This record gives sequence, structure tokens and C-alpha cells, in this order.
Amino acid sequence: MSPADTGALTRVSADAPADTSASPAPAPAAVDMPAPDAAPAPDADSRLTPGGPGYRRMSFALFLAGVATFALLYSTQALLPLISEDMAATAGAASWTVAAATGGLALFVLPMSALSERFGRRTVMTASLAVAVTVGLLVPFAPTIGWLVALRAVQGAALAGLPASATAYLAEEVRPKALVTAIGLFVAGNSVGGMSGRLLTGWVAQLFGWRVAVGTIGLVAVVCAVAFRLLLPTPRHFTAGSLRPRVLLGAIRDHLGDPLLRRLYAIGALFMTVFGGVYTVIGYRLTDAPFSLPQGIIGSIFLVYLVGTVSASTTGRLVGRLGRRGALYLAGGTTAAGLLLSLADSLPLVLLGLVLITAGFFAGHAVASSAVSRTATHGRAQAQALYQSAYYIGSSVGSTLGATAYHATGWAGTVALGLLALAGVTSITLLGTRAARRTAATRTA
Repeated sequence: MSPADTGALTRVSADAPADTSASPAPAPAAVDMPAPDAAPAPDADSRLTPGGPGYRRMSFALFLAGVATFALLYSTQALLPLISEDMAATAGAASWTVAAATGGLALFVLPMSALSERFGRRTVMTASLAVAVTVGLLVPFAPTIGWLVALRAVQGAALAGLPASATAYLAEEVRPKALVTAIGLFVAGNSVGGMSGRLLTGWVAQLFGWRVAVGTIGLVAVVCAVAFRLLLPTPRHFTAGSLRPRVLLGAIRDHLGDPLLRRLYAIGALFMTVFGGVYTVIGYRLTDAPFSLPQGIIGSIFLVYLVGTVSASTTGRLVGRLGRRGALYLAGGTTAAGLLLSLADSLPLVLLGLVLITAGFFAGHAVASSAVSRTATHGRAQAQALYQSAYYIGSSVGSTLGATAYHATGWAGTVALGLLALAGVTSITLLGTRAARRTAATRTA
């Protein structure tokens, strides 16, 4: 397959064979001492593959980590109208309970990825979940909107150890041909966490109030965190790196200097701007006329996340058929169609719009995230951390601007923001297509 046909990547073919003679190249600053949770690394043939030993345990463990991460991160999103009423806060002020969590994650994902390079992926993910679930059990007792926002910021910072470490773990422990599928399953866990968290909080809040609802999510996350730690296999291909700032900054500089990685970071941020804006505001829209739905029904709307679970977990096949750029075009077009449908004052059309938005978003996110892992040849945790930082900055921007646009101009303003972000996705993907064609022309000249 030529570079022009491989999607978002221009240097690595989606079907490129793995080097089975050695482990993946370690980070430049690797030292000989293994991480606390690492076993001696055998040759690359022992990396996990679908159907092989340990693959199902690993997939289920990271699936549960994804469930806990998204359930905690967005635990207040479906409850914003109730929080506004209880704490006498505007939609914009209440939206900060979401933006603070995603912003905290965006700010701390790079430092946490550095710790995972030194102390191990599994160690950092376990510690991050432990802190996040502890804070999650304190959130229901926040006395004011200010305290609630502060606790959510701490919770988001704690969760920063999950996304980049999980994808780096997969890049090291899973064979390259299975990587897109493995990351798709992790993203599918994100979608299940987002769906179940919102669904559960919606019905619990209708019966007992938003505080009990958020506390219930905290308890669910505790169960997921314990199961994750018991199930996740010990890393076998991790080599500890250095915490020296010069080495870390060098890896970050290399990644930011890569045009392909820059495009992928921007695509992730723009997709999440759409998604964050839509799902932060949709509760307000469905509470208002002409829908006037109760909180439990609004929470049930998030069952459409199941569509995201399917689209993320089947991304590998989609990329195989269309290439990465083709998959990104399809994801962006699907999301745009959903936004336009959601403008209707018909509940079935709004629901169909949400289905398309969710399917397109999760497919685009899985494609971009897996492409980052395939592209980075060293400092994979930093490469993924930069992606996750851009991604969650997009979530914070989308949540805040989406709520502001809704308050100023209604749902049409939120949709306009989303369409503008998707125009950016299309433009960046077109740049990648042209760059790949130039590269192919140069190689054949």
C-alpha cells in the first residue's frame, strides 16, 4: 500500500510488519534499571495479540480503566441544570464543573506521562485512579460552586495519569498490527463510561438529587479501579526512562516538530471541541421548551454512547478499508450531519443527530489517537500526553464556549461552533493528503 493510501500516516504503512527480532526501540534516555512494575523484557514475539494469552485480560482491564476515567471526568455533565438550580449558578458557571476537570487533566497529562516513563505505566495508572476515586467520594459534599469546581479540577489532574499511560502501554505491549483495534477497545471503554455515568446519574438524581448521583459514580469507579489493578498484566516491554527535564523537553520538542503529529493533535482537539460543547449543553436544551424532559429521561439520552462504543471498537476495520485520512473524512462528515439534524425541534431528529455526532466523534478520536502511537518512535508517553493535552483542552474550550454560545444565541450557536471546528478538521486532513502525495511523488521521482 502506498503512503498516499495509508490515511493519516505518511511514514508508516498500516500493514507494515513488526520487527520480530527485538523489542520496540526504547526512549533515548533509557537506563538499565527496570521500573518497579516491569519484568525483564523478552523478544518482541511475546507482545500481545488478539487471541493470544493475556490479551483479553489486558483489554478488559483497560476497558474498565476507560469506564472509570470517563464516568468520573464527566460525572457532572448531565446534572448541570440541577447544579445550576441547587447552587444558584448560571449555565456558564455550572459548565466549569466539567471544564475544570478536563482542564486539570490537560495541564497535568505531560507531567504524569513523564512519571510513567520513569516508574512504569501500570504504577502511574493505578495511583491516578486511586486518587481520582478518593476525590470522587468527596465531590458530593462540596458546599459551594467554587468548592465543587476546585474538587473537580483536582480530580481531573489525578485522572491525567490514565490516557497517555494507557496508550503508551498498548504501544509497547501489543503487536503493531493489533494496535488500532486495542486502542479502539480502550476508547470504547471511554464511551461506555461516559454513557453509563450519565445514564446512572440522570435517574439517581431524579430520585435522590445530584449529590447522591455523583457519589454513586464514585462508588462504581472504586470497583472499576480495583478490578483494573487485579487484571492488568505486568508490563514486559517497558524500559524506564529519565526524569531529567532536558531529556523530557527534548522528546516534547521532537514531537511538536513533527508535522504529522501536530496535525493529529489539532484534529483531536477540534473533534473534542464539538463533542464537549454538544454534551455540555444538550441537557439544558432538552430541559427547555419545546422538549421539557425530566432529568431521568435526559440521562437516558446518553444511551447513544453505545454507538460510540461500536464505532470506536470497529475503527481498525474502517481504517483498513478507507485508510486513516479516509476514515477521518468520514468521521468528520458524520459528525457534521448530526449537528445539522440536531437543529430540528423534533425529538427523534435530535436523537438521530446525537447518534451521528457520537459515532463520528469516537471514530475520529480512535483514528487520531492510534496514529499518534504508530508515529512516535520514542517518548511514546510524551507523544500521547501532547495528544491528550490538546484533546482535553478542546473539551474545556468546547464546554465553556458551547455553554456561552447557548446562553447567547441558543442551540444554533452551539451547532455553529461545532461546524466551525469540523471545518478545521477537514482542512487539516486535506493538508495531510497533499503532504502524503508530495512525499509519494518525491519517492517515485
